Amino acid sequence: MMGEFEEEREVKMDYFPTKVEEKEVECSIKQVELTVLKTDDPNMPVLTFRMWVLGLAACILLSFINQFMWYRQNPMLITSICAQIAVVPLGHLMARTITTRVFFQGTKWEFTLNPGPFNVKEHVLITIFANAGAGSVYATHILSAVKLFYKRKLSLLPAILIMLTTQLLGFGWAGLFRKYLVEPSEMWWPGNLVQVSIFRALHDHEKRAKGGINRTQGFLIILCCAAAYCVLPTYLFIMTTSFSWLCWIKPKSVLVNQLGSGTQALGIGSFAIDWSTISSYLGSPLASPWFATANVAAGFVIMMYVLMPICYWFDVLKAKSFPIFSQSLFKGDGSVYDIKTIVSSNFELDKAAYASDGPLYLSTFFAMTYGLGFATLSATIVHVLIFNGREIWGQVKGAFGGSEKMDIHMKLMKAYKQVPNWWFHILLVLNIVLTVFTCEYYKESLQLPWWGVLLACALAFFFTLPVGVIQATTNQQPGLNIITEYIIGYLYPGRPVANMLFKVYGYISMTQALNFIMDFKLGHYMKIPPRSMFMAQTVGTVVSVAVYTGTAWWMMESIPHICDKSQLPPDSPWTCSFDRTFYSASVIWGLVGPRRIFGNLGYYSHVNWFFLAGAIAPCLIWLAHKAFPKQNWIRLINMPVLLGATMMMPPASAVNFISWIIVGFLSGYIFFRYRPKLWERYNYILSGGLDAGTAFMTILIFFCLQYVTNISLDWWGNHSDDVMCPLAKCPTAKGIVVDGCPVF
Repeated sequence: MMGEFEEEREVKMDYFPTKVEEKEVECSIKQVELTVLKTDDPNMPVLTFRMWVLGLAACILLSFINQFMWYRQNPMLITSICAQIAVVPLGHLMARTITTRVFFQGTKWEFTLNPGPFNVKEHVLITIFANAGAGSVYATHILSAVKLFYKRKLSLLPAILIMLTTQLLGFGWAGLFRKYLVEPSEMWWPGNLVQVSIFRALHDHEKRAKGGINRTQGFLIILCCAAAYCVLPTYLFIMTTSFSWLCWIKPKSVLVNQLGSGTQALGIGSFAIDWSTISSYLGSPLASPWFATANVAAGFVIMMYVLMPICYWFDVLKAKSFPIFSQSLFKGDGSVYDIKTIVSSNFELDKAAYASDGPLYLSTFFAMTYGLGFATLSATIVHVLIFNGREIWGQVKGAFGGSEKMDIHMKLMKAYKQVPNWWFHILLVLNIVLTVFTCEYYKESLQLPWWGVLLACALAFFFTLPVGVIQATTNQQPGLNIITEYIIGYLYPGRPVANMLFKVYGYISMTQALNFIMDFKLGHYMKIPPRSMFMAQTVGTVVSVAVYTGTAWWMMESIPHICDKSQLPPDSPWTCSFDRTFYSASVIWGLVGPRRIFGNLGYYSHVNWFFLAGAIAPCLIWLAHKAFPKQNWIRLINMPVLLGATMMMPPASAVNFISWIIVGFLSGYIFFRYRPKLWERYNYILSGGLDAGTAFMTILIFFCLQYVTNISLDWWGNHSDDVMCPLAKCPTAKGIVVDGCPVF
């Protein structure tokens, strides 16, 4: 079979008939050269009736499902790949059944509901609509934190305005930086190649080699196999989501539990054979280039197996008084902090109560994660200036009339009208004005003043380009959430809602901008008219915000005690793990404030040295590269990715990283290097098929066996890691008393 996969094949690409000379088609990025077609048909219909129907339906459905699943203990994000696949038979069905009659024929209003066969460009725009509903609206965490955790009132209108402005604000930054993050071929956005491969698999008319399979058949086989296998880790044998076999050797030993637990500790030897566990936090490892995977692996090993053991067993920052791996907030005696006791009636910090209850402590791993977040921030700025400064400056000069180099994809896109910059500028100004109005008008409940909004926008503007360069080349995105929390926590302490809003406007507007730019790059690869892309993104974003807000509000009002573990039944899925992490961050940075934790009044002031370490780290790599110019691997060390590798931990755990790194090594190094034909043909198809099959079956199992009938299987193989490694969460300091743990 291996030989059959590598056979020459004849592919009829009749939906992109325009061709270019071979000397013009070379791409500087090998993965793009192997994956993206270099042909186009500018006359292909795009804004069709079926595109609107299927696009809006996909956007609404994915928005509802993702918000519905978000409050579960194990939330699952349904990506746009599911919609990308599901709409294909529907598109072909509509093309065959809808009338081809031409309305208002002979006038300027002439149109038809069925312009011909369902084509790839319609399919791409439908996927762009689906992308708007495929993520999550980060601002829903604010609604959950205020209403469900702090137990405060929040009316619907300001909630809608917050959700809308946080999602649309990023369009302004996207418009300002698209020239530098979309047009250059070096900004290749690796994650887009998965969807490009799926589009080709679903639309290429590829002749099947005798005894072999074509791309479409391979994709469908992978999808069906992934869906069938998903029953095992999701329902029949849950332990496959984390094999922590080391705990089985000595289950009553705290040390062995701490070494072996894949979800609560170091996870030595743990692994998962469940795709959702592998891809849930870092995305698909099949889409990550090997050098980025290697940087993540190095960062994980240094943090988890070097720094953490040293800090914990030498009791740095009172490490042994708390669990080795936890996102909870603690008192000095190791007990969990009761936050409600330190919140005043006006929703600010009760300083007297805080002084009485004592200072707030973090697990050492949690504190170190924040430290690495500080380092990642400074490393991102320095890295981009040192390694990408010349290219960015060249692009800036090109923007003002200088010469610029265009690859074949940019040349083909010149056939279409571009989106004028003033469209983005107007949208940006309107959103900033609306945001300021919302925060000022509802200042009593939202707490954030007008200057806080402008400062958050300034931070997003400053970091969009350097963070975008990192993501466009490594498929990893260093986050701004920590620095936004840090700044407003110092400037405006004791106000948790203001802190959450500042984080969302400063961090999510940048993230949204990069999502929009990533979609622009997908349209760039697939040769979609830019104005049609802009329309699909704006309409899809507005529709998804309405559905997300409505779904979240309905669930918070209709599900009794949602997110409240103390009042929910033991087997309830509505425990809101991500919202709980967001709430903890609002306490650390907003209510208590960084000065009382990382400043002169706190226990973790030494963590601020990570800012300096992060700034120095890229300089050391640059010096090493200059000293050993023939060692090209040195330049591939990306300190922002390496330092920020573990920023998703918690809630991500060791087993997620270990399994992700193993699969990434097999794909990005072994197969890409030694079986390039096999990698080219099936790597991204495999990624998309695993995503789609797992998502479809997870939804089916949830609604058929859990949500409606609540049928579950109780046997040894369905025990979670918490049961198999019960002592992994125990502190080991002398005299600390915790239920279910031995006292040392």
